[in-house]
Amino acid sequence: MGELEHIDLQVENYGHIRSKSYSFAVLPWGATEPHNYHLPYLTDCYLAHDIAVDAAAKAWAKYGVRGMVLPPIPLGAQNPGQRELPFCLHTRYETQKHILYDIVESLDYQNIHTLVIINGHGGNSFRPLIRDLCVDYPQMVIACCDWFSVEAQDNYFENRDDHAGEMETSVMLHYHPGLVDLSMAGTGESKPFNIESLNNKVAWVPRNWAKVSSDTGIGNPRRSSADKGEVYATVVTDKIAMLFDELVNQSIYKK
Repeated sequence: MGELEHIDLQVENYGHIRSKSYSFAVLPWGATEPHNYHLPYLTDCYLAHDIAVDAAAKAWAKYGVRGMVLPPIPLGAQNPGQRELPFCLHTRYETQKHILYDIVESLDYQNIHTLVIINGHGGNSFRPLIRDLCVDYPQMVIACCDWFSVEAQDNYFENRDDHAGEMETSVMLHYHPGLVDLSMAGTGESKPFNIESLNNKVAWVPRNWAKVSSDTGIGNPRRSSADKGEVYATVVTDKIAMLFDELVNQSIYKK
């Protein structure tokens, strides 16, 4: 059995890990929602988990720091126009708070004081929760990483991806080609706000997905490929692996 199997609770057992020490935990967090017509509902969970496992494996292989990837959370916050669609699950802030608090409390009790959330869903926002948790659990270091924002898309993809477009589809083709059916993909065409101040981010309102996209996608996935996804995922997981090492071995603040 390889070391990869000692870093992922989806496949690991207590017999293998009970004599090992772990410096950090990784929590993949996604959502359950439509992803255009060609990607599975759990795309955000698959990708957050796969990125987390690859990054944790690199952290062990390159830096000698061992972490454990927790099971992915499939409960994300949804926009109006999306949550009305069949089997799209909307999770309130309070629900996410209770889940995260229980996980942090468990880790803190077990003397695992570094947690990295690998977020795969743009609708999730953990910053207010982490601020509260740092007050209640001062020994914990809790970091949140939106894996899809770690590396800019410009040098890897022809069409910018906002949701279920070329980037997400390519990374899914890399990790789970059997779950992608590009022949069914919509074009991912989308409409901006009618108010320029909102388009220019002077203020924020949640987008009504039914008014923004006709196929739930925002970004054309047609030029996606597994090769593009592999190149992009490699760069992203390299950077996240370095993050794991730095959080474990360095002080966050300069002295």
